[in-house]
Amino acid sequence: MEYYINVAFRDNKKNYFFKTEDETLKEGDYVVVETVVGLELGKITSELKPLDDLKFHLEIKPILRKATKIDIQNKRDNELLEKEAIKVFNRYVSQLDLQMTLVSTEYTLDKVKVLFTYLANDRVDFRELLKLLAASLHCRIELKQISAREKAQKIGGIGVCGLPLCCSTFFTSFEGVSLNKAKNQMLAINIPKLSGQCGKLMCCLKYEDDLYTQAKVYYPPVGTKIKYNGIEYKVGGFNILSRVIKLESADSVEYIPLKDYNKIVKKK
Repeated sequence: MEYYINVAFRDNKKNYFFKTEDETLKEGDYVVVETVVGLELGKITSELKPLDDLKFHLEIKPILRKATKIDIQNKRDNELLEKEAIKVFNRYVSQLDLQMTLVSTEYTLDKVKVLFTYLANDRVDFRELLKLLAASLHCRIELKQISAREKAQKIGGIGVCGLPLCCSTFFTSFEGVSLNKAKNQMLAINIPKLSGQCGKLMCCLKYEDDLYTQAKVYYPPVGTKIKYNGIEYKVGGFNILSRVIKLESADSVEYIPLKDYNKIVKKK
């Protein structure tokens, strides 16, 4: 019988599906798998579950084997090699005056390839860098450019809400986030306060936007005129979370619950 399990790599909390027929595998075991990068050592983060229960349209690769003591030692050896590779990379980048910042370095388990992930604002001509790295490290070299958002996802951190970054826990894809989302949620347009660890607009502006759009249909448009306590007011704004409406007149400002506003409108 075939099963599927979740596997995580390094300190990344993101999990990937792999299949197996080995019923002895359990959560916490280390396994060797083949990914788009190459041979990697991963850690099982779930129990075995029947493969037929998984609704997943992409190809699921098999687990090659349970990691041996040699595999685990090779991984430790690679971590030492990676530290040296970082020094080599930074030296050549400085020598060639390339505008790129190294984010991570990772050898495949079999040491056939080393992957350098870097951050750059523009495209970088790294052909000369590739030659120098290959001559020094004597293995295949792969360079991968990522965005500021992807860097934050890879490194992780704590958001302004006090929780781990969404992109490093459950958020899997990045889509454009515009200031229109902030305006729709009636937030003050203060870029530093609306930006996340990556320096870009916070991803939560994207996935909370639909909820605000749905909730706003129950509130009066800004500028709507209403008579309250004998005084003519207009709606100056509202807070969806607290369900309070702001009323403004020439001389005063009042805050009333949405239910009280609706009662006034109903009486009229």
